[in-house]
Amino acid sequence: MITERGCGARSNCLAVLTLASDSVPVTGQGKRRRRQEAERQRLAARTAPDVGRWEVFFETQDKAQLRARLRRLREARIDGSMIRIDTLCGRLALPTTYRLSRFVADPACESDHEHSDH
Repeated sequence: MITERGCGARSNCLAVLTLASDSVPVTGQGKRRRRQEAERQRLAARTAPDVGRWEVFFETQDKAQLRARLRRLREARIDGSMIRIDTLCGRLALPTTYRLSRFVADPACESDHEHSDH
């Protein structure tokens, strides 16, 4: 793995490429990376296409409405990992649209999981 070390915001600076093995490890960084990767894999398994689908339940062009809806979801203690926010950038021709989707598990998959545990 190759990492890049530069000198920040200066534009006339030459970046130096070094091997990641040459870098000095930060205490606890490996453990945190492994934990984050395990979380990503668990979420990917929970939201895999063969397990269910993403269903749009709210769409708006008003960012304040989006924030209000997210606040209500948090107050209702909805699992945030099962909510997806899509931002559809409109550029000049169309306004930006915000879309909230929730993951809906396929009932057939849920019954398969229940029977496989017994």
